[in-house]
Amino acid sequence: MQPAATGGESPAVAEDARGRSSIGIGAQLRFATNRHIFRIMLATSGFAAVVMHRVLPRRHWLLPDHRSVWAFAQLQARNLARLCGVSVTVRGLERIATGGPFIFTPNHQSHFDIVALLGFLPGENRFAAKRELFADPILGSVLRTLGMVPIDRDQPLEAVQRLRTLKGAVFSLIIFPEGTRSAGGELRPFKKGPFVAAIELGLPVVPVTVRGGAAVMPKGGYLGIHPGRVEVVIDEPIPTQGLTYEERDRLRDRVQAIIARRLKESEEVAHAQVAAARP
Repeated sequence: MQPAATGGESPAVAEDARGRSSIGIGAQLRFATNRHIFRIMLATSGFAAVVMHRVLPRRHWLLPDHRSVWAFAQLQARNLARLCGVSVTVRGLERIATGGPFIFTPNHQSHFDIVALLGFLPGENRFAAKRELFADPILGSVLRTLGMVPIDRDQPLEAVQRLRTLKGAVFSLIIFPEGTRSAGGELRPFKKGPFVAAIELGLPVVPVTVRGGAAVMPKGGYLGIHPGRVEVVIDEPIPTQGLTYEERDRLRDRVQAIIARRLKESEEVAHAQVAAARP
């Protein structure tokens, strides 16, 4: 299950974008089983990552450096997708061949977006996550071990100041500009914070569109996962060097328009396939 590196688009997730009006007993059982797989994998992989990072010496033969922990997390995300019957395709990898660092700004349809981005985006990346998650004794330990960045959604200025401290970091940052998941996969208004941070850090912004996440892992499904297909589309990085604070809205609107267009393409393909299947 290796990601594709082609720049062209395909209807890989079109059929998964259709509504699931009727689900058989077998599909319901698989949905519930995948819920347990997700929880078990999250718990065991998180525990293993914490042990690797905190117990083994940094120069231990099993853990030569911190990147090994991140590589382990990426591998487990791929394994989770495979075990749950979800095929993830990445398009546009050649557009980020320089290696970054970047600020990735994906849309957010479901929790599975995190699995897809963690497992299939290349390089060593970090997620900006809401600060409340770090208060959990177990999940917080995992997030800190993986170097995730706590963000206070209710304090946007404080969040931007926190992101400023990352100047000079060698890793890329993944920030969901919608702030939270949408109910049905629709695109929510983008917040300004990620784009202010990108301008101040001088990092290119990479629009990333995740298609099919809402169908695979619907909101309100108690972490259940349907087998299916998810597509991650990477667009050209947008340079921010030379941009000013006053240009933050224009940058935000440009990125949102790119992702909205990608989502619309997916809907149009799905509608065309439905029409073609009719007698």
